[in-house]
Amino acid sequence: MISSKRARRVAVYPGSFDPVTLGHLDVIERAANLFDDVIVAPAVNAQKSHTFPIEVRIDFLKECTARFENVEVAPIRGLLVDFARDCGAQVIIRGLRAVSDFEFEFQMALMNRKLSPRLETIFFTPKEDYTYLSSRIVKEIARLGGDVSKFVPGTVNNALREVLASRSEFVDEKEPLRLRSGEWKV
Repeated sequence: MISSKRARRVAVYPGSFDPVTLGHLDVIERAANLFDDVIVAPAVNAQKSHTFPIEVRIDFLKECTARFENVEVAPIRGLLVDFARDCGAQVIIRGLRAVSDFEFEFQMALMNRKLSPRLETIFFTPKEDYTYLSSRIVKEIARLGGDVSKFVPGTVNNALREVLASRSEFVDEKEPLRLRSGEWKV
């Protein structure tokens, strides 16, 4: 007989979310249906240059996930395995769009398991509509004047358009984008 008393199933979905895309939201929605609690965890990755500051990415994510009662947004500060332990998570959620993602994600999953043997990694493949979608591609399309409204939430689309309208074609990627008004509004 299965016991009716079980620990809450908590998952962490880490990433840069720079910007959050409809592909990210697809993974969040499906994870929210499988786990009791999902913590979406934007991080600053020293190997990536960020378009939006962490505070803005957090605001975008909170707005986009407000409809899910079991989803919260909290930034990662430090090692993912420590963050997951502190949140009581048993699972790390990662998205795999293509075979090219697998090698890196597999290596990270093995390292996380070595650092925290009880922490599992579960890979989600995206809906077919999102297999080609990445934040990097979205930013490049937007930077070149293309329409990204089919790939990102409306708030993110508006922010990308406003921010990129004030930038030249040749941009220093090490500097985060700023709205012309000087303030971020979500």
